[in-house]
Amino acid sequence: MSDELSGKKVAFLVSNEGVEQVELTSPWQAVQDAGGEPVLLAPDRSPVQAVNHDEKADTFEPDSVVADASAEDFDALVLPGGVANPDNLRLNVDAVALVRALAEVGKPIAAICHGPWTLVEADVVEGKTLTSWPSLRTDIRNAGGTWHDQEVSICSERGFTLVTSRKPDDLDAFNAALVDAFARAD
Repeated sequence: MSDELSGKKVAFLVSNEGVEQVELTSPWQAVQDAGGEPVLLAPDRSPVQAVNHDEKADTFEPDSVVADASAEDFDALVLPGGVANPDNLRLNVDAVALVRALAEVGKPIAAICHGPWTLVEADVVEGKTLTSWPSLRTDIRNAGGTWHDQEVSICSERGFTLVTSRKPDDLDAFNAALVDAFARAD
């Protein structure tokens, strides 16, 4: 275990249904292994139902509800993917507001797979270069972002660092990049 993220509290924002399990658990473990404190936020206190693609997987208890969270509570944010997860989050006013607030105060954000849908809804993609699951390409471009098909993208333009990746196969690179970005943040 390293101490790169010692003293840093990292929000993992998910909906209560449809988060891709490995895109939650792998970055979570990376944050813990780097000495950070991961916190699971969801729209309500009911268990979070994770999935392995389209099959139900494990459930996870949220640490807090997103309506009770503020940007000042966290040093960084992770947005895991899964198709249903960010699609649900982008309809949640509190989730979108928290993402926007974290970006506005310059906190680093990491999003994988379909996770950038929530960034699009929060209107924080304009001027950013990022990657995602390929089906989000048009949404990202329409929101003013530049989309590239690559394992990991790191963009520090427009006031906050954004780390993005395409899919579970990219998790090793994603985790290393997010730990580095989160460690560099003030």
